[in-house]
Amino acid sequence: MPTAAKLIAALAFFAVAFVAAESFKPLMPPGSQFGYFSLICGGIGAVTGWMVSGAMAGRGTITAIGNGIRSSATIVFFALILFTGREMVIRSMQHMYHGPMDALQAMAGMIAKYAVMLTATTELVVLIGGGILAGLVTEWASRRWR
Repeated sequence: MPTAAKLIAALAFFAVAFVAAESFKPLMPPGSQFGYFSLICGGIGAVTGWMVSGAMAGRGTITAIGNGIRSSATIVFFALILFTGREMVIRSMQHMYHGPMDALQAMAGMIAKYAVMLTATTELVVLIGGGILAGLVTEWASRRWR
């Protein structure tokens, strides 16, 4: 059932994911092609905000902070799976792997590499701070428009 809290959560987490994607770009090697990277991350954020944070709205401030952090972690998880899975498929089409297990191991290695890159200070501030702020805004919207 659509609610104002879900809509506000979708918009807030779209912004968090979009800003996090934009702040991640300088950490990548020069010449990297990003295409719709930020918009796709924003889309993941909007869906996560709607389904995770928006669904849990109205349970108090402390829960809202936890929901914000959980939503940010969910955004990171699905973005890592999506983009490393895409890279793995591209590499497998170029016959870079000997079998499916090699491809999955390479994907796990890419996830680990990008996860370490996400521990940069700016990324953590954007994801955790933005997640907390978005969770609180979602909670406010839930209380404002019941």
